[in-house]
Amino acid sequence: MLFNSYEFIFFFLPITFFIYFYLNKKRLTQASKGFLVFASLFFYSWWNIVYLPLILISMLVNYTAGRELVGHTTKGRGYSPKALLTVGVVFNLGLLGYFKYSDFFISNANRAFGADIPLLHLALPLAISFYTFQQIAYLVDSYRGETKEYDFLNYAVFVTFFPQLIAGPIVHHAEMMPQFAKLKNKVQNYHNIALGLFIFSVGLFKKVAIADTFAVWATKGFDVSTQLNMLEAWVTSLSYTFQLYFDFSGYTDMAIGAALLFNIKLPINFFSPYKATSIQDFWRRWHITLSRFLKDYIYIPLGGNRRGEIRTYTNLFATFVLGGIWHGAGWTFVFWGILHGLALIVHRAWQKLGFKLNTLLAWFITFNFINISWVFFRALDFQSAMKVLKGMFMGPLILPVQIFNDFEFLKDMGVKMGNWTRLFQQDLILWPCLIAAFVVILLFPNSMQLKQKFKPTFAYMALTVLFLLAIFLLHRKSEFIYFNF
Repeated sequence: MLFNSYEFIFFFLPITFFIYFYLNKKRLTQASKGFLVFASLFFYSWWNIVYLPLILISMLVNYTAGRELVGHTTKGRGYSPKALLTVGVVFNLGLLGYFKYSDFFISNANRAFGADIPLLHLALPLAISFYTFQQIAYLVDSYRGETKEYDFLNYAVFVTFFPQLIAGPIVHHAEMMPQFAKLKNKVQNYHNIALGLFIFSVGLFKKVAIADTFAVWATKGFDVSTQLNMLEAWVTSLSYTFQLYFDFSGYTDMAIGAALLFNIKLPINFFSPYKATSIQDFWRRWHITLSRFLKDYIYIPLGGNRRGEIRTYTNLFATFVLGGIWHGAGWTFVFWGILHGLALIVHRAWQKLGFKLNTLLAWFITFNFINISWVFFRALDFQSAMKVLKGMFMGPLILPVQIFNDFEFLKDMGVKMGNWTRLFQQDLILWPCLIAAFVVILLFPNSMQLKQKFKPTFAYMALTVLFLLAIFLLHRKSEFIYFNF
């Protein structure tokens, strides 16, 4: 079920909200939790009920392993807790690897060894990347003694809570379960309701009005056109750069807003990442909970920065290559991870040498690196990526014939005059939208800053209603990009 659908907004969300708090009002707290789990699994199964047993088995295995790990720290067992943790992590990665990467490995093995192993053509189970990482974090935290033992119903609430189930944020057991346990959170909080509706409406507007508009232009450049001139290629790359940001940050806003209706505060996942002035700054602002996971459960266990510079660079590189692989089963995702790993190494070396850049220049370099690297993230294959990059840097520069007389000397420099945006010539709002997107990401407060300043005033109510007008665009249904990961 999509957040940006009539079914979710007008039926699932209000019905779940009212029944959950009605049961709590009647002091049926266990029943309210059970209902929330049922509703969340219904939300998950709406997409494809075939994969419901998979998430249930995953939850049962991880809960059992986590409970044993917690018990081991207090009672002592006859087995090694590290061995149990290893088995649990291998189980999770095995499920993820089988469903997400089987065909990738098979196709590469066929290519490398001239084999003809048939592909499995498995459909990617919805949310498997997110609930796998979330449960791996739970096992590691249990091994470290950082979780308390809860019953299976509580654990099921932690894993399946529908606002963050499909595409995050990736949450920790310790930051979620105390919130569900608080008695005051079982009563309707009208401030949280108003704030939740506001943040949800901001996210809905981002997705439906902004991201889906840029998606049309990105698709034209990446998937429709066979060649691009310079302006068309830059429009294509920038369109996807903005689409991805407003799509995923919009989803996260909607998740945070929906959770607030139930008095649950999800962690911040985006904080104006395109304002970053370094690649390190970018990863502190973009998909923050994934960055936290990569740091805490991959980078630091590999040794972090504790074993010398060469080892630190190796750990950074390995972490982001794995981050690229997590995003998708394709060499373009691996290469995207390699680019970011190398960029972080260069940034760290630059800092070590004591060099500093002008803030504006640092932003310009960072933004353009991110924009260029997103090309590999979006492209279906390297050929498609090179088509866009070739257009961006080697494509013909075509200027409109209207300015021919003023810039006729440019003809001698190889600049052409003519239909400068052939691919987008009917899209009159293209240029205003690109300019507006830059203004919004650079000059406006982000949704989390608005959240901090929120007051249930008439102005915020008016903004909520304004953003909710995006409901009239729900007829052009589209998935969130991160559903594919």
